[in-house]
Amino acid sequence: MNKTSLIDAFNIERKTPKISAISDYEIFSDKKLLDELRTTIVENLIDKEIPEDKVLNEFINEEIESAIEGYDLTNLERSHLYNLIENEINGFGPLTELLEDKNITEIMVNSPNEIYIEIDGQIIKDESVSFINDEHIVRTIERLIEPLGRTIDVANPMVDSRLLDGSRINAVIPPLSTKGPVITIRKFKETMTSIDDLIRIGSLTPYMARFLEASVKGKLNIIVCGGTGSGKTTLLNILSSFIGSQERIITIEDAAELHLHQEHVISLETRVTNYDNDGEITIRDLVRNSLRMRPDRILVGEVRGKEAFDMLQAMNTGHDGSLTTLHANGASDALNRLETMVLMSGLDIPIKAIREYIISAIDLVVTIERMNDGRRKVTSISEINGFIDDRIQLKDIFKFNQKGLTETGEVDGEFVLFKTTPRVYKKLIAHGINDLDDIFSK
Repeated sequence: MNKTSLIDAFNIERKTPKISAISDYEIFSDKKLLDELRTTIVENLIDKEIPEDKVLNEFINEEIESAIEGYDLTNLERSHLYNLIENEINGFGPLTELLEDKNITEIMVNSPNEIYIEIDGQIIKDESVSFINDEHIVRTIERLIEPLGRTIDVANPMVDSRLLDGSRINAVIPPLSTKGPVITIRKFKETMTSIDDLIRIGSLTPYMARFLEASVKGKLNIIVCGGTGSGKTTLLNILSSFIGSQERIITIEDAAELHLHQEHVISLETRVTNYDNDGEITIRDLVRNSLRMRPDRILVGEVRGKEAFDMLQAMNTGHDGSLTTLHANGASDALNRLETMVLMSGLDIPIKAIREYIISAIDLVVTIERMNDGRRKVTSISEINGFIDDRIQLKDIFKFNQKGLTETGEVDGEFVLFKTTPRVYKKLIAHGINDLDDIFSK
């Protein structure tokens, strides 16, 4: 009799309604027993094959009933167990409900029993979730990346891509990871879609928001910098919403995370090498190609290497209003990194010439940080203000001054607006934007 492997059947849609998730794991008296039963059932199902004359749902239920026979489980415990198996069949195993939880912004799997999540900027260990073993983690990775046309194995032990909902997944397996398979998922959060959202949560002030909106509409070239998880891409997404609907926008990314709502948008994405180590298309390749596509704006998701020179070249050759992000801890650090990346391009250019190139290309550096309490704040908006002793001079327009922490652990501080009208305001006026007098006159 022909049989079907249950691993293949894991992709078959179950016809019965999904059992409600049990969110509070602490209600169970014997969590260890439930984990052991889950392990037994999953391993039995994987090792077995489904007879051709069996309905998948009936076969699964029989296996579960057989495994729990003789155990005195409550209805809640039985429902929880069924739900775990359901997630294995039609979801992404232990990660299913974490991916569905809109409050979770990041999922980090370090080992089968070491899973961390980020909620409201705070990273906590989730004791209610676990994998059976390393092989279970690898199976889950494969299920996550299969719809993306990606694979992970010894020959290709690393994957960096985006899920269908826009979330970003990074997975590493041995031999690159000595600890075992590791998963990091940064979830795409739809709640932060406008500048008003950032004002509401205290990331910036209405004055700062108005200035940034005017800067984008006035076609200033802007770098958004910050550390890992600081919110650079979210801020870039929001800033891009101020670009006019009539403009032709080219976005360039490793994994498409920008979600522009304008009509005339071309999204370009890099390509990794194939099994023969050829066919790679880099950010630099795409930046160079975009110049031949008649762009009004070029948005690079993140500049991190040789493409920095090409990005600056685009900004210096009439493509005003370009936006990008850069991994750095502050505006000065961002410019230092930019110098280093231009040097990586292999061109024999004196450092002073590079700095002059940066000064003529970049108008604003916007720094966003994740503070000690987990909240994100735009901690400075700075303009480039020429040379001092052969060094690029930055001048703050807005700045967040932290005073300390409150008794509840929240960051205490204030946003400061510097009195001098910024030099870039002349550029904004030249683009017909002259409604910021009330801000700078104060």
